[in-house]
Amino acid sequence: MQRIGAGLAAGASARLRAPDLALGALHGRLLHALALEAGQRRLFPWLAVAFGAGILVFFACADGRPVLPAPLAAGVACLLLATRLGTRPGTMALALALGFACLGFFAAAWRVERVAAPVLTRTLVGPLTGLIEALDEREEGARLIVRVESFGTLPPEARPLRVRVSFRKAPPLKPGDTVSATARLLPPPEAARPGGYDFARDAYFQGIGAVGSLTGAITVRPTPDLPPALRFAATLDDARNALTRRIADSYGGQPGAVAAALVTGKRGLIGPQANDALRAAGIYHVVSISGLHMVLAAGVVFWLVRALLALAPHCALFWPVKKIAAGTAMAGVTAYCAFSGWDIAAERSLVMTLIMLGAILVDRPALSMRNLALAALICLAREPEALLGPSFQMSFGAVAGLVACARLIDGRLFLTPGAGRLGRTLGLLARAVVGTLTTTLVAQIATAPFATYHFQTVQPFGVLGNALTLPLVSLVVMPCAVLGTLAYPFALDRPVWWIMGQAVAGMLAISEWIAGFGRAVLVVPAFGTGALLLLAAALLVATLPVSPLRRLALLPALAGLAFAALPQRQDLYIDRQGAGAALRGPDGRLTVLGKPPAFVLEQWLKADGDGRRAGDLLAAPPLGRCDRLGCTARLPDGRAVALVKDRRAFPEDCARAAVVVSALKAPPDCAAPLVIDRHRLAERGAVSLSLGGGGALVPTYAHEARRAPPWRSGREPEPPPDQ
Repeated sequence: MQRIGAGLAAGASARLRAPDLALGALHGRLLHALALEAGQRRLFPWLAVAFGAGILVFFACADGRPVLPAPLAAGVACLLLATRLGTRPGTMALALALGFACLGFFAAAWRVERVAAPVLTRTLVGPLTGLIEALDEREEGARLIVRVESFGTLPPEARPLRVRVSFRKAPPLKPGDTVSATARLLPPPEAARPGGYDFARDAYFQGIGAVGSLTGAITVRPTPDLPPALRFAATLDDARNALTRRIADSYGGQPGAVAAALVTGKRGLIGPQANDALRAAGIYHVVSISGLHMVLAAGVVFWLVRALLALAPHCALFWPVKKIAAGTAMAGVTAYCAFSGWDIAAERSLVMTLIMLGAILVDRPALSMRNLALAALICLAREPEALLGPSFQMSFGAVAGLVACARLIDGRLFLTPGAGRLGRTLGLLARAVVGTLTTTLVAQIATAPFATYHFQTVQPFGVLGNALTLPLVSLVVMPCAVLGTLAYPFALDRPVWWIMGQAVAGMLAISEWIAGFGRAVLVVPAFGTGALLLLAAALLVATLPVSPLRRLALLPALAGLAFAALPQRQDLYIDRQGAGAALRGPDGRLTVLGKPPAFVLEQWLKADGDGRRAGDLLAAPPLGRCDRLGCTARLPDGRAVALVKDRRAFPEDCARAAVVVSALKAPPDCAAPLVIDRHRLAERGAVSLSLGGGGALVPTYAHEARRAPPWRSGREPEPPPDQ
């Protein structure tokens, strides 16, 4: 990177001294800006961007499974070529970027191959036997991750590696036991709409090949000769459950449940009302173990160790106290991540925290864009699929915004040299208040594109919620979490959990107060990936450069906002199993046709920017006509949509309807312009439809016809709901 910077600087100087500037002053300014970027070592973060671009190309464009040595060899060849282009900095930078993009493509392809495991292709009921790897208690019953030993008559090559099952009543269970019961398992659910969240993809990368429930009698027995790695994981998960119950019982109610989740990552005891209040206040991220918790936990350990060592004059004078504190904080935050369950978001936050603490050990700035880029490269190399999810996008987007705006957040302008005691006190107070508000505002702006794209909601009072609750989290909750965990082995922790519960109760009270505001949660229409890519590019251009090049972020930002503000609303949504649909009624809002699942209908409403609840629509009178053979309704242009429940309805509906939807197989001679039947849904997933120009019906499918990703290949059509 230094070689590139020197080359760019030399090129810029030579061109500026030449009397005949070919490209004019604008070209010279661009060269100087690039030279400044290279001199400030700000070209390295763009290698992480190139690595991520290669991952996106794989997931978006790869048709089938590539030959793994090919992208690896291409990446290595580009990097070797870059080492021989020292005299041509522009070409060298291009070769480096292309090389990292090829390596990102290879990382994604290799990850898909490494986690490959059977996925259930259809719904099955049978006896299940397996090892309990993890257990999450809930308000009613629990949810298990089971490593499958046998299921029905499935052979090993078709048997899922892991399944996620839930139950309401069972004998005492704990991780490490072997459980046997009758299970109803089905393939992991796909996206409820094209472009929506795909749980099947995330389950594939976690090795979960089916989901379902346990029914009937459940038999539990100890597992003999458990491998050491599985025994350690089971013991750790059992300890997490024990501590979760102890924290929850120490204070009780929802404050106890939230306090337990903040320490162990077990969120099953938190009720829906508390979850809704936290989301409305814009502070639900506090409950999920992520960057905030890792930084606060590391900061508490770092401060405690450094303060204790500073009390001893010999240690303060002759020992590298700061580095010892950083090393201890690294060990402590690693233990905290392990005890909180090694969640994917927690792992990424751990990597970022360890790199920043490691920078202290080698006398480097802890908070820098270079460290953030290095953390992103490590995380993406380990889990390339994380780039597609909101957790990675929001966490790294927020940190990038905070690093870029560090001078604004620091608030040193409120500290006047030579001020008196009152002036210093007021300056520190103003610095804390402005710093908190600015931090919250920057983080919300940086994460807004990703949060809105994935969740279709905006919390306008999120700045207020974070400003009021983060001091409680920083000054009381997280210090109590560290102290309580240290006191737990000595059985001296209950008073600490009670104090922590008091702070969490205050946090919940603030959340419920904000949730009571009018329009505390705004539902906005879903926008496309093109708008998201433009807004993400604007964030990168605004945060990574240090030169005036960051002003160029205005162009993709305005374009992205324009596309996001004018989304194309779909006129018809069709359930992936053909159980129902939703179409636009005469009043411009969606109405229900048939009986789609409530969760699926809720996703359709949010995508349409409609804040109504799914239960209200399901309870309302249907728009069209329904009988035991099916339902019919009309699109906004008057054309008919038919939902066929019985084969006897096909002749009439195929002749009259413009769109025929059915969980059954349609006859080959069905003359409807668009037929979405059982096999089409199995092949393409959920469907949405818009009315194009000239009366054209424009369908959008969740999957391309000839490009089935590995997490859904071989999936069989679901049987009709009444069979």
